[in-house]
Amino acid sequence: MRKPFVIAEIGINHNGDLDLARKLIAGAAGAGCDAVKFQKRTIEEVYSQEELDQPRESPWGTTNREQKLGLEFTAEHYTQIDSYCRSQSIAWFASAWDVPSQLFLRQYGCDYNKIASALLTHRELLATVATEKKHTFISTGMSTLDQIQKAVDIFRSADCSFELMHCNSTYPMPIEEANLRTMDTLRKQFTCDVGYSGHETGIAVSLAAVAMGATSVERHITIDRSMYGSDQAASLELVGLSRLVKDIRAITIARGDGIKRVTDTEKDALKKLRKFDTT
Repeated sequence: MRKPFVIAEIGINHNGDLDLARKLIAGAAGAGCDAVKFQKRTIEEVYSQEELDQPRESPWGTTNREQKLGLEFTAEHYTQIDSYCRSQSIAWFASAWDVPSQLFLRQYGCDYNKIASALLTHRELLATVATEKKHTFISTGMSTLDQIQKAVDIFRSADCSFELMHCNSTYPMPIEEANLRTMDTLRKQFTCDVGYSGHETGIAVSLAAVAMGATSVERHITIDRSMYGSDQAASLELVGLSRLVKDIRAITIARGDGIKRVTDTEKDALKKLRKFDTT
């Protein structure tokens, strides 16, 4: 049985600190994750001048612009991230929030792409990603079935491998809004693999998603949930991440292949306990 692909979403939880990013990468690799993921934005493309000029207190200054710029890594940073991930034997990739960012990321030759829920209706970006023909994880938070269908059509037209990820884009997500049975709806509607991108606290919902057949699991990670940042509270600290990966692997084994059989380990019990016809 294919094991779920586990993505540790560093996102912007590095707070612009390369040393912190390295700690998160090492933690994800040590936990047994398959990949770490970042987020890349061209600030002037994603946000209007009015938005950037809004006042906002942060460790980097007093405007929204300073906060956004403080969270962005440079090309040199990504070159070091690429090298460090190789040394840790873990894949990395990033979700681009605009076309220039996607073009920027191409230089690193990552094996995967990601469409964030917020960008699912950005048709130009989706078309740009699909031309690369790399396996792409498409999050479906805040989206209707019709919007998802249009995204799927772009990837199928480009013959680009993809899987959908069921997602609720509340940070953190109340568990009563998880609605994991939507994974079945997405599988039937789009006849594709479906994973789970979670923003809840704890690991129970993510493990339930695996038990229900999720082919991938993505969770935000952090060194400390009390740190500055909009995503920190919906993230797992590294101890929780290790427990999540361990339990995901156990559940994958436990799900089995669905074939009813008498196992070898049951045969001794059968001889001892069954007193009637054993044909």
